[in-house]
Amino acid sequence: MSKKKKFNEEVQRFGRSLLLPIAVMAPVGMVLGIAGAFVQPYMIDKLPFLANKAVNTTLISLRDIANSIFNNIPLLFAMGVAYGMSKKEKGIAVFSSVISYIILNITVNVWLNVTGNLAPAAEMATKGQAMVLGIQTLRLDALGGIISGLIAAFTTDRFYKLELPIAFAFFSGKKSVPIISIGVTLIVGLIVPFFWQALTAALVSISRLLLHKVWGTFLFPFLNRIFIPFGLHHVWNSMIRFTPTGGSYVIDGQTFVGVMPALNHILFKLGPTSEAWSLMPDLTRYMGQLQMINTLFMVPAIGLAMYKSAYAKNRKYVKGIILTMVLTAVLGNVTEPIEFSFLFISPLLFLFHSVMLGVAGVSLYFLGTAVGYIRGTIFDFAIFGLMYQDTKWYNLLIVGIPIFIIYYFVFTWAIKKWNIATPGREDEDIQYNSLLQDKKYDEIASIVVEALGGKSNITNVDNCVTRLRIDLKDVQLVDKNRIKDSGTSGIFFPSKTHIHIVFGPHVEFIRNAVDEELQM
Repeated sequence: MSKKKKFNEEVQRFGRSLLLPIAVMAPVGMVLGIAGAFVQPYMIDKLPFLANKAVNTTLISLRDIANSIFNNIPLLFAMGVAYGMSKKEKGIAVFSSVISYIILNITVNVWLNVTGNLAPAAEMATKGQAMVLGIQTLRLDALGGIISGLIAAFTTDRFYKLELPIAFAFFSGKKSVPIISIGVTLIVGLIVPFFWQALTAALVSISRLLLHKVWGTFLFPFLNRIFIPFGLHHVWNSMIRFTPTGGSYVIDGQTFVGVMPALNHILFKLGPTSEAWSLMPDLTRYMGQLQMINTLFMVPAIGLAMYKSAYAKNRKYVKGIILTMVLTAVLGNVTEPIEFSFLFISPLLFLFHSVMLGVAGVSLYFLGTAVGYIRGTIFDFAIFGLMYQDTKWYNLLIVGIPIFIIYYFVFTWAIKKWNIATPGREDEDIQYNSLLQDKKYDEIASIVVEALGGKSNITNVDNCVTRLRIDLKDVQLVDKNRIKDSGTSGIFFPSKTHIHIVFGPHVEFIRNAVDEELQM
């Protein structure tokens, strides 16, 4: 395997590893959103029963419990990255990542003490320091967790089979991993403060473009779509959400690094009546409102255009497939199934889609839209748009409805003009299978393994939110037509021996079935 290919695969693996903590944050954020909205004074004025002591105490308690997740985001990233990046003994990797994260912070604390840089409590925020797990340290935030996760993954894969002399045999193998992680982290912890300022400066320099009112607002969603085929959009999102690339925000004397910590503080603690709410449009332009335009307007318009453009004889078969892809976006925030249905057969349409998302982002920003949070489902729109005051949620309709109309006519015209092979435009009579709808994962797995050249041709199986990611020995053995029988909405080869097969939200169950098929 070439170094370039190996590097690309590791970057993709890293991007996937960021999904686990984000997946936890999404539902917890919805709980925070509901609880946070219902304890706001303006909401209590509208619904007096919320002032009841038992109800109010319950909501505040729910908010505080859920908020504990967001107070420990770096620790979540440490565990998520360790799990995602390690190839062997993932449990030991996660255990080691927690130890590494603790050691990293205390080592930096020692460095600050010895060098005389430990700030007084009143000056911690201005010196870039904070209390983490009871330790005063540099504000490494999510990057600190990522560093610990990478250390744990590396030491796990390198030393989980380590053999020691008989006298030390008890510490051999998996037991050696957390111990070695401590040693590696001690070294890294003493080095980190020296390059931390340079790294922060580099991220801040990138932020100058991304935080620009026009270009940054356009580029973020545009590149988010462009990176999707390569699986790098998760890395891109995390940079702006959790690192200095997303800017630093001082709110009530507290410094928040990255978009999400600042957004969480304003949304869940301060509320719409605070002065800090004026910052919301600057923060939400990178968050859920962009995805809502995609899931609630663009994807349904594309689906309708595909259905209307399908040959009459095939519409009864594709209706269920297209409706499923649209509902997957509207209810589940997963847009890849429908995007991959035209991404590779019409790159120009995908470029149009990416540009339009950037245009929509700029439009929402200049209208002062403040609909926050991560996801773009109809539920998120109801919670973070309708339930919160001064979000200007109606801007989503002002921007979204014209985009729906434009998308419908552009996609309908393009599909017919260039005879694009979207679902339902096959000349031959095709009986569309219902394997995905019927959740026949074992049958799908059998088809996938067979189409990829059999068990002996598969070297590794992985998945992200929507795709199987499989390494192969010989791509010449792949039968693309047979793969289509599995119900996939798209296949592509990001590298010579690596294939992505798109299954949408069913993918994790299919991955489990494929693993079982390979073990038979």
